[in-house]
Amino acid sequence: MAPAGIRAHRIALVTLLLAGAASVMASQTSLEVVSCESGDLLVRHALVEEDRWCIAWNHSVTGAPVRDCYIYHGGRMVLERSHQPDFAAGLGHTPGRGRQESDGEGGYWIEDILEPVPGDAYLLRVGSAAVDHRLVLADGAYGLSERIPSQQVVIRLGGSEQTALANCP
Repeated sequence: MAPAGIRAHRIALVTLLLAGAASVMASQTSLEVVSCESGDLLVRHALVEEDRWCIAWNHSVTGAPVRDCYIYHGGRMVLERSHQPDFAAGLGHTPGRGRQESDGEGGYWIEDILEPVPGDAYLLRVGSAAVDHRLVLADGAYGLSERIPSQQVVIRLGGSEQTALANCP
């Protein structure tokens, strides 16, 4: 049996390691979607450096699929690329903001936009079922329009220290 001093040292070391692990877990950055109406946390998805996700929807005029894709890079939410089916109302490439490439199906990708999202958060008014806003993650999609149509949400990087309605107007 170990002497009492060694046992106390081991207990102190284990306690320190567990406290450190709890601190890391509590400060884990996540992608969050919060309803500005109710304050409900709708999605919390843990992120690691270089994780990617997209917000996908159907264009409100043409119904064609559109996608804005983000990367968690350098501790920031960064708009990385955007897929647009055509040059419909509100869509298009701005010279100097990424580069336009054909998608081979009549639409195009704007690649290498690489714009940090101010405050690592933005507001979205979720559209109707026809617009079908979705959060697309590596392991599946979360249908925003099917759950909370016509509500305003904040999409943000978060952690346990934030209040539910942080970033909502």
